[in-house]
Amino acid sequence: MSASVLQPKRRFQLVMIKPSHYGEDGYVIRWWRATIPSNSLASLYGIAQESLARRVLGPDVEIDIEAIDEFSARVDISKLVARLSRHDNFGLIMLVGVQSNQYPRALDIARPLRDAGIQVVIGGFHVSGCLSMLDGSAVDLDACRAMKVSLFAGEAEGRFDTILRDAAAGRLEPIYNFLKDLPGIEGTPAPFLPIENVRRTLGLSTSFDAGRGCPYQCSFCTIINVQGRKSRFRTPDDIEALVRSNWKQGICKYFITDDNFARNKHWEEILDRLIWLRESQGIPLGLLIQVDTLCHKIPNFVEKAKRAGVTRVFIGLENINPDNLLAAKKRQNKITEYRKMLLAWKDHGILTLAGYILGFPADTPDSIRNDIAIIQRELPIDILEFFCLTPLPGSEDHKNLWTIQTPMDPDLNNYDLEHVCATHSRMSEDEWKAIYREAWALYYTPEHMRTLLRRGAATGVNLGSLVKLLMTFSLSQRLENVHPLQWGVIRLRHPSERRPGLSAESAFWFWPRLTIEIAGKTAIALAALSRLAVQGIKISRDQNRLKYTDQALSRVSDDDADSLQLLTQTSSAKQSAAHQKKIFNLTHGVG
Repeated sequence: MSASVLQPKRRFQLVMIKPSHYGEDGYVIRWWRATIPSNSLASLYGIAQESLARRVLGPDVEIDIEAIDEFSARVDISKLVARLSRHDNFGLIMLVGVQSNQYPRALDIARPLRDAGIQVVIGGFHVSGCLSMLDGSAVDLDACRAMKVSLFAGEAEGRFDTILRDAAAGRLEPIYNFLKDLPGIEGTPAPFLPIENVRRTLGLSTSFDAGRGCPYQCSFCTIINVQGRKSRFRTPDDIEALVRSNWKQGICKYFITDDNFARNKHWEEILDRLIWLRESQGIPLGLLIQVDTLCHKIPNFVEKAKRAGVTRVFIGLENINPDNLLAAKKRQNKITEYRKMLLAWKDHGILTLAGYILGFPADTPDSIRNDIAIIQRELPIDILEFFCLTPLPGSEDHKNLWTIQTPMDPDLNNYDLEHVCATHSRMSEDEWKAIYREAWALYYTPEHMRTLLRRGAATGVNLGSLVKLLMTFSLSQRLENVHPLQWGVIRLRHPSERRPGLSAESAFWFWPRLTIEIAGKTAIALAALSRLAVQGIKISRDQNRLKYTDQALSRVSDDDADSLQLLTQTSSAKQSAAHQKKIFNLTHGVG
């Protein structure tokens, strides 16, 4: 036998970690089952698998790949150190998809790894956004340099082999910056996670991006400065391949993470392929997509989305005050189209989720309360998600404040769209914090949730899904003090996950208290779910459920616009309505 056969192969340890961040209690936010899968982790895992198949480190080196999403799995640093030590530190820890609010936790993970001599690379929107918009050392990037953690900016397609080879040779560069060379993604390895990871999400769902980049200029957004304003796309063949590979694992539910799937120039080809897979190949697809407020004007878009398996759609509504939208450069949002767009989705029995940002220049606590009441009454939105306007590093808003040295919250852990991180001209910090908490209670009243269930029954949405969403969005802030998008089933903690600088808790009290807390909160959640489920069952059995209507579901013509406070509450709203009516009259030969 040859010497090469007798000699054992070296095993390169590649561990990819998507960090979580710290909660108000100082512990990492981690769940028994998380709600949203990480597309960054899936993208890197898919790329790593392809590199492994090509044996990029040579025929005598195997690559052991592990993906850890800290939102649903504990990062046991001592075990990682021991594992790498057994292989003489021949390996690499990658902190992937790190957002600004996750950056402090990422540093806390990296520090003991670097102390043990383990190579670490960090990438994601925080690193890429700071390097794209600032001077290269701002917003704590020097903390990585001090630890000799390598920075990765840009996207990994076509560059991953370089990182692996440099790490295997022990010569990682301090920085890999590919922001000015964004790759095409057609034909590249598709996002993929093994079933062991996907099982840790609710509903056995995963994610993929059909495209990257966005043509719009929203000042609060980091995507346009990291992924660019020129859109890049996967092909229908790419999408079919990833759907089939996941279906082999029994996975058929997806969050398509495109910031705006409606602006993907291949949307129809992709939806046609998904329709074929669903209707002819028997793959029972269930999809959540993100779109803009003008998507309903694209011929066949809504109809084909329904046939492809879209059950939920997230819309960046952001605000109902045109002055606020203009201030944020959200010019594509037309309040005169909101009702038509939402009703188009309701006509096909698709659940509508909308984002609403609090803290725009014209906002006050009273105006926000009034806006929520208008939305409840006049817009057929199922789920409304509230966010604080946050100057995220990598956004134009952050750069403008940073340039003129306006004070911002120094703790990046708070940049999670739930905390107040900057000053406001018309609200104090306490007022802003209070109205954010109040907004959830204002929208998710028992009466309005009953109305939402009645609207759902009348428009044919899945009431079981709506019930679960209403439970989640009405309770998460009150019960766990986190945004619903960060919520999951059973909040888990470990003493080792306490934020450095905070006092350690006695194990004698920690575990009993955690057990009692989990039991209490689970009981509250189950009781709320039961109440909503009973209401949903009663409404679904109502023989007159299909006849239900209210102002939000009614069809209002342009001549009836004066009946909507949405279009009359401010001078800018009136101007928008008048302009829309003028355009209608000109294009239809009226008047």
